Amino acid sequence: MDEIGVLKNIFTTKITPQTNQDTKKKLAAVLIVIYGKEPTIIMTERPKTMNHHGGEISFPGGMWKVNDHDLLTTALRETREEIDLDIKREQVICQLRPVTTLNSGFTIIPFISVLDKIPKLTPNSEIEAILHIPMIKLFKTFEDDQDPSHKSIQEMYVFRYQNYLIWGASARMLKQIMNILQENRQL
Repeated sequence: MDEIGVLKNIFTTKITPQTNQDTKKKLAAVLIVIYGKEPTIIMTERPKTMNHHGGEISFPGGMWKVNDHDLLTTALRETREEIDLDIKREQVICQLRPVTTLNSGFTIIPFISVLDKIPKLTPNSEIEAILHIPMIKLFKTFEDDQDPSHKSIQEMYVFRYQNYLIWGASARMLKQIMNILQENRQL
C-alpha cells in the first residue's frame, strides 16, 4: 500500500460537524488537504492586510455562517472559495480536536481529506499564496515555540517551511497529525 493509502487508513475518526448553536461563540472550520505519492499538505499564506491573521500561514477555512448546514459545510465552502478546490463531504475522512486561536478567540474545527491528486489551484483575494508542503519534511522542523508573546496558552509549537514560520492554531493542528502518525508508527 502506498503512503496515501496508509494515511487514508490512519485518519479515520468520527466526524461530528456541529452547527453553531451558541451564537456568542466564534466558530470556524478548516480543511487540511493531504495529497500525492509523497504526502503533501496544502496551506495558505494570508495577505498581511487582513484584519484577522494577516501574513500568517494557515489551512483553507473560515468563519461559520448562518447559511452553513454545519461546520464541515463551512470548511468545504471556504476551501472552494479560497483556493478553488471542490472537495465532497464523503472525501473528508477525519476530524481533529478543536483548536482555539490566540489573538482572535475563534474555536476552529479541523477536518482532514486525503487525496491521490488535486487539480491546479487558484487563490482568491483572501490568499497571498498557496503552499504545497512535503509533510514528512515539515514534521522534521517541529520545535517548541520560544516566542514569549505566544505563551498565553500552553501548547505552542512552530514548524518551518522555506522562509515561512507556521505557529499558533495551525501548528497545534499539525502537531495533532504528527501525534496520530507517531501513534501508528508512521513517523
